[in-house]
This record gives sequence, C-alpha cells and structure tokens, in this order.
Amino acid sequence: MVQVHAVNRPEVAPLAMSDRFKTQVVYFMTPAGEPGVPALGPGEYWIRQEDARRWLDEFVVSVVSPLDAAAKAEFELSEEQEAWLEWLVAHGIEHVRLTS
Repeated sequence: MVQVHAVNRPEVAPLAMSDRFKTQVVYFMTPAGEPGVPALGPGEYWIRQEDARRWLDEFVVSVVSPLDAAAKAEFELSEEQEAWLEWLVAHGIEHVRLTS
C-alpha cells in the first residue's frame, strides 16, 4: 500500500492507496513550472484544486501523450481515484507526498 500525505497538513490523516497509484498519480499532477506550483521534493506532487473539482464533476481525466502533444486520451475515474480526489477537495489539499 501507498500512503498519500498532505504536505504541511499534519492534522490530516494520510490516505491509503493501492501500489498501482504510484504510476497513476502523474496523470493528475500539475506540471512543474506552471504558475503557483512550488518546488517539489522527491515523491511529491502538486494537484490544483480546480482540476480536482473538475475531474470529480466530469468523472473523466484527459491526458496528453509525453511523446506527442497532439495525442490526447480520456479515462474514467476508478473508485479509488474518485475517493482520493474527494479527499483532496474535502481537505483543500494540493501538495502531496507518497510513501510506501
């Protein structure tokens, strides 16, 4: 299991996720260099609140191929991903760290 921690929010209990989430979190992260994204440490990710809310509203995430910016795909949220996004939104979390 992977633990998702709210960075700088020790009062929020970590969320347990399956090991496969380690490879899925990159679909949700806001890229480094985007406005408002701080420097991140190892295993840390930034997920904008407005993006998390939109994905929950639409139940779909759009991803762009790292090899071809014109190649886009959409996938439906799994129950686990939906629960994680609800956790982010409920606690106002944008900065997370994954630990094993």
